[in-house]
Amino acid sequence: MTEDEVVKIFQKAGALLDGHFILRSGLHSSRFFQAALILQYPDIAEKLCAELAENFKGMGVQTVISPAVGGLIVGQEVARALGVKAIFADKENDQLVLKRGFTISKGEKILVAEDVITRGGRILQAIELARSFGADVVGVAVIADRSSGNASIDVPLKSIIELELPTYQPDACPLCKQGIRLVKPGSKS
Repeated sequence: MTEDEVVKIFQKAGALLDGHFILRSGLHSSRFFQAALILQYPDIAEKLCAELAENFKGMGVQTVISPAVGGLIVGQEVARALGVKAIFADKENDQLVLKRGFTISKGEKILVAEDVITRGGRILQAIELARSFGADVVGVAVIADRSSGNASIDVPLKSIIELELPTYQPDACPLCKQGIRLVKPGSKS
């Protein structure tokens, strides 16, 4: 699947939004990728995540872990494509924890799956969580990488697409200076 094909899928689903957004990272942006609008279509989610999973075949992945909520569908579909178990971590006191009887074993080969990466905060928490059980984190799979190479991830990171969407520190945001209404998109809206 080419980048142009992926962008067309995103646009058709209305998942590339224009405006003034505050991201989970705290940065501001004039564009936002709302992955949920893509993932609401199971056939599209399956197709994108199967392609993403191809990057990790042959790495011995045993389990895919996702931070809740954004990564749940991505993790499920990547795990399905790899034929492995899918689990997720819940947020508790702004940290990720395992609940619901999910376990990770020492030496277990783990793949982290998420919808979007900007700075990588939740992904890093998922990696740390898996490693706290002695797991071997073999990589990170994301639908869209909007980090511009700025996320400090110490395992292979693969995405379907790299989105070059502008981000600004809040105190240097030109959209704020223009008085454009700030919106908090995603799971909080």
